[in-house]
Order: sequence, then C-alpha cells, then structure tokens
Amino acid sequence: MGIRKLGYVGLDVTDVDAWADLLGRTLEVGVTAEKDVTLAELDEFKYRLALHPAAEDRPKHVGWIVDSPHELDRLTGRLTDAGYAVTEGSADEAGLRGATRFRWFTDPVGYRVELVLGEAKVRTGPGRGVIGLGHLVLAGPKLAELRELYESVLEFRLTDYRAPGLYFYRCNSTHHSIALAHAESPSIHHLELEHGCLDDVGRAYDRARTNGVPISISLGRHMNDKAVSFYVKNPSGFHLEIGCGGIEVGDDWVPHDFGVSDIWGHHHADANPFASPAS
Repeated sequence: MGIRKLGYVGLDVTDVDAWADLLGRTLEVGVTAEKDVTLAELDEFKYRLALHPAAEDRPKHVGWIVDSPHELDRLTGRLTDAGYAVTEGSADEAGLRGATRFRWFTDPVGYRVELVLGEAKVRTGPGRGVIGLGHLVLAGPKLAELRELYESVLEFRLTDYRAPGLYFYRCNSTHHSIALAHAESPSIHHLELEHGCLDDVGRAYDRARTNGVPISISLGRHMNDKAVSFYVKNPSGFHLEIGCGGIEVGDDWVPHDFGVSDIWGHHHADANPFASPAS
C-alpha cells in the first residue's frame, strides 16, 4: 500500500486565537507560528494541524504520507488514469510541511488532497496527552465518487461500515484513517486527536469542563474500533474527537456492518447526522 498514514490537515479559520486557546489550555498542544500560519505540534514531527487565517472557516487541504518516490509516481499514474489532474507542490509549500516534496489534486467534493514524501522531525517525542493525529471523517454529496477515489484509486482498504451510508477505511494496521459519509454539502465532521491512554483522555475531559469548552458528544466507546473518546466543538464549528485505545486489524480482517454506533455513551448534544434506527 503506497499511502502510509494521515500526515496533516490544513484549515482556513476565522479565529486563530480561539483555536490556539483550545489547543493550548484544554488539550495541552504546543502551537508555533511560521509564515502567518499557526502550527499545532501533536507529536515529534513538525505539525499535524495548520491553521491559516481566513475570512471563512473551511478545510484547506488533507495530506497523506507516501512510502517512497516510486509509490508517489505510481499513485500519480493511477490518479491521472482516473481523470484527476495532479500538480507538483512548490518548494516553499513543501518546506512549510516539513516534506521533501509533494503533489496535490482536487477530490470529488472540491477539497485539496496532498500526497507527501518525507516528514521533518523537530522534537524528541510527543508531549503530554496527545500523541498524534488519528483520523478524519469526511462528508459530502458525492459519496460514491469519494469511495471510488479512496478505495479503488488510492487503494485504501474498507474496514467496516454502518447503514445507511458510513464507510471506514484504513491505509495501515490502524482500524481507520478516514471515514466517508453522505451529506448535502462537503464538510469535515470531525478530526480525532489520538491520546496515549485513558487517563490522558480523562484529564482532557476535566480541562474541557473547567475551561467551558462545549462538549458536543459525551464520553463513550465506539462499537467498531473500540476507542474511548469524547468530542468538543472547535471554533470552526465541527468536532474534535479526543480518544484512545482504537484497535488494529490485519490482512485477514473481513469488512462488515457493525450495526450500532457505540457500546456505551457518546450522547450527542445536537442531532447526530449519521444516526440510524438501530443506534
């Protein structure tokens, strides 16, 4: 498999200070500024979230780490054959990402997707609590086209799914790195910030309550990946999942409908767009 893991997510945001406060005070994530971009330091690499000041809150790009130059060329060929225009990223852009080089294309719902070589290590290891960027859930009106892109072109593997239309894909042994769902307009439903242990999740939960951060989905455990987590509403309006303990799967895993969404908890403050009668 040519894509190794989820590398980073870039966001256009209207309130960088509010984001920095959430990341710093509640999640204990270090933030730095470089070329007018605020970078969130989740692990030993340069960044996993990039916050770009903008007049509108929206996803800017999603970056996937590719194994080798050969795999970058191979995936570029698959994308070109599937009708996607692939563009070489500039040296300045690659430098900001801590990458050797990268290429990008536009997905079926209009988001920029980047395939990246190299990652710059700038710290000896992760700090307290957060240990990395786990996954994202992408929703949009062209679910069939998104599934075709990730499953058939980029060679992600379907792990499991839940009716009426929520699909979980992996690019390594982690249960999922992306999930795809239907929505009337394109959006990121949530990003998951991976934590080292249950106590780290619990401490983040306490800090969120102390700091008045909106807890949009209560503490709970998912049925499919078995992760324990809660969700907060971030300043751009979507969710950050604070979680730990997701399972890993092997090549012998058989995709299946996992039925109900949660073993316990995960009560939504607002309506759940992915609810099913069974859940």
